[in-house]
Amino acid sequence: MTATDFDALFAGQRLMVIIRGRSPRATVELAERAWEIGIRSVEVPIGEPEQVEALVATIEAAKPRGLDVGAGTVVSVEHVRRASEAGAAYTVAPGFDAEVFAASLAAGLPHLPGVATPTEVQRAVGRGCRWLKAFPATTLGATWFSAIRGPFPNIALVATGGVTVHDAQSYLDAGARVVALGSALADPTQVDALARLVVDRET
Repeated sequence: MTATDFDALFAGQRLMVIIRGRSPRATVELAERAWEIGIRSVEVPIGEPEQVEALVATIEAAKPRGLDVGAGTVVSVEHVRRASEAGAAYTVAPGFDAEVFAASLAAGLPHLPGVATPTEVQRAVGRGCRWLKAFPATTLGATWFSAIRGPFPNIALVATGGVTVHDAQSYLDAGARVVALGSALADPTQVDALARLVVDRET
């Protein structure tokens, strides 16, 4: 995997959404809501076999728009196989597993591993990763992002885990390249704020 894989996938994007544990129809509806307000990056976790159908449906819905969808919670080689067969553009994991990383690359899928410590960052960087998922972001705190980039200035971090629309800006200001949001699209009180955040990031 080269550094440019996620550079291209997340080009111009500072926000992404993760749609977990919903029916295929509900997943597509939320993905379409994200696309309509300008968020192109969507991840659908497939940690459980029944979740693959939602990923497939979302990928099909994304095709006419020319958009890519990632597979999340990819923690085994079997998950990599399911993601590849579904047509996912990339895989995401909560941690770093060398076997999963290698299987994903062998399948032609860029892999975004999770990290939470300098040791994990160094291990992932040593394997060729530049884009990393900082998880769980709210436990780490926004200041972790600015601190970790001191010894690792070339990494690109995706803040994931518990971040809301209302505190997303603090993670971006601290150095996160992308902030992943989970429940915001399903919460009517947050959708308008999310749309405003997308506009603010583009101006």
